[in-house]
Amino acid sequence: MRGLAASVLLAFAWSATAGEFRSIAENGTPMYDAPSVRAKKLFVASRHYPVEVVINIDAWIKVRDQAGDLSWVEKKALSDKRTVIVTAAVADVRQTANDQAALVFQAQQGVALDVAEPPAGGWIRVRHAEGQSGYIKINQVWGI
Repeated sequence: MRGLAASVLLAFAWSATAGEFRSIAENGTPMYDAPSVRAKKLFVASRHYPVEVVINIDAWIKVRDQAGDLSWVEKKALSDKRTVIVTAAVADVRQTANDQAALVFQAQQGVALDVAEPPAGGWIRVRHAEGQSGYIKINQVWGI
């Protein structure tokens, strides 16, 4: 019995740290301090803002943002679209996953980028809203 309980706890701990990320679907999405539209609004999130799912309860999801702050958002306000947000002051987006590759563009801190491909080798392929795409170091973004 003790082995089963330990296995269940281990599985839960792994799923809690695995990190399920989603993004805000529409501009002006309110983030609340409790799972209710009558709760206090903590802030209003922009479209494509990445969040990490912490708890999923009925029509509400508790999320963590890049600053580590927790809030509640209506499930219908989230998208399965994967995005990341630039955490470096300025991040280079390169043509290939290599420090010597040609520079495609630079992204400023706070810019949200669409995830084009899963991360590999310390890099992730991203796409800017204006259509440019390339590779950025994963230590310069949050949301993966």
